[in-house]
Amino acid sequence: MNFHVIVLGAGGHSKVLIDSLSLSSIEVLGIADVNPLTKGSSFMGLPVIGGDEEVMKYSAENTGLVNGVGSVRVITKRRLLFEQFKRMGYQFFSVVHPSAVIAFDAVLSEGVQIMAGVVIQSGCHIGINAIINTHASIDHDCFIGAHAHISPGVTLSGGVSVGDGAYIGAGATVIQGIKVGRESLVAAGAVVVRDVRDGAKVFGVPAKEGL
Repeated sequence: MNFHVIVLGAGGHSKVLIDSLSLSSIEVLGIADVNPLTKGSSFMGLPVIGGDEEVMKYSAENTGLVNGVGSVRVITKRRLLFEQFKRMGYQFFSVVHPSAVIAFDAVLSEGVQIMAGVVIQSGCHIGINAIINTHASIDHDCFIGAHAHISPGVTLSGGVSVGDGAYIGAGATVIQGIKVGRESLVAAGAVVVRDVRDGAKVFGVPAKEGL
């Protein structure tokens, strides 16, 4: 029985994922995209098969999905897409770039995406559908919640906890032992030295809550 891999979405985030899959010798059947005008076109050398209805023509038993929807501050669309296909019985591939350095005991949950140059140290747990983006550094015993996005160049010191759906912007630093709450936002370049409450937005050095 053939096993199919389909990437959901035809944007910039998908480009990076397709490159990682190619480097890992994982063959992609095609791209699904909600824009009806893209059906039948080519994206990164792969056919755009159509929207969600085309994906559902492939059995959940032998089809793995890759969530190509990125998240720039807004996690909801990516999470909803993941949950939609999970309810229909589909499984999501985890994508790990070959250059990533991951400790032997790190836990990577379903659908996680680990980009080029990432370092994940011992004792870490990465939740479902989370993105650890290019050159992020996750030190020992960190917990990253479901659907969270750790942007390029982020540094998390040891023992940091990041809640479900949180977004940490490019180049931010979180010192050891800090808790970043659910669905919160840490702005690019911020230095977080105290806990961030659920749903808060923090900016600056040191990071402070703002609008």
